[in-house]
Amino acid sequence: MKIETDWHIHSRNSCDSASMPVSEIVKIVPSKGISKFGITDHLNTRINMPDIEASRKEFLENKVSGFHFGIEISCVSIWEIEQIKKGGYEKAVNGIREGGPAWADMTVDITQEDIEKLGIEYVIGGTHWPLYVPWERESLIKDYHRQNMFLAQHPLVKIVAHPWWFYAKYWGKYVDRFEPWFNDFSVIPQSMHEEFADAVVRNRKIVEINLHAIILHPSYPEHFKQQYLDYLSFLKGKGVIFSIGSDCHQSYDLDFEKAARMISYAGITEKDIWELSDEDLKNRP
Repeated sequence: MKIETDWHIHSRNSCDSASMPVSEIVKIVPSKGISKFGITDHLNTRINMPDIEASRKEFLENKVSGFHFGIEISCVSIWEIEQIKKGGYEKAVNGIREGGPAWADMTVDITQEDIEKLGIEYVIGGTHWPLYVPWERESLIKDYHRQNMFLAQHPLVKIVAHPWWFYAKYWGKYVDRFEPWFNDFSVIPQSMHEEFADAVVRNRKIVEINLHAIILHPSYPEHFKQQYLDYLSFLKGKGVIFSIGSDCHQSYDLDFEKAARMISYAGITEKDIWELSDEDLKNRP
């Protein structure tokens, strides 16, 4: 197994403290043996649209062979989109993360017209935060699953980013690093994995294997990583196709050889790895 693609890279235009200029990305990424790759800066809500426009401009100024323009969108609530439209949230780059109705109805704040206007070649959709549910294990698991399912069925999403990624510290809230599922990934019902895999295959989506944020992240327990690789192996057995995403923000200093060994352990080979093709571009939403 050799990693030669990377479809999840953030530039300095991203709203989440990413720092790499595109001019640096197009130099350093190929030097690591990556021949096809793309930048995917965050669009949580329309507050981030100027960031994406800046990202597109920088992409066009640094276009090289094998380099593509994507985007990472977040699953957000219809409630927060309606609140933002009313005004007064100009600095809410992560949307409105508190105060919404529990189990809020979901959406993504991008349209087909946006995709065409900005020349977006592929869309990654990610579950990035709870949608106002109680901060305890069972509720968080149910909420993350319903968001993953929403993205796996959304017509504009090509890749479901880092399923079951969870960042413990959210704007003053803190969940112990072994919660909600890091101490035992099996607390997530197998039925959820079955339902997600079936939705991915049925809707011809791609599931991301996230390097920096999950399988190589130093703060994640090794036992969790082992279980996560078993989860990826299960998804492969269900016919899921994967993409590779470094999810790099500040630097591109990743141990790709270690990541490749871990992915190989899950029984995943090059033939299971997606890369953007001319057919994808022709059939994009």
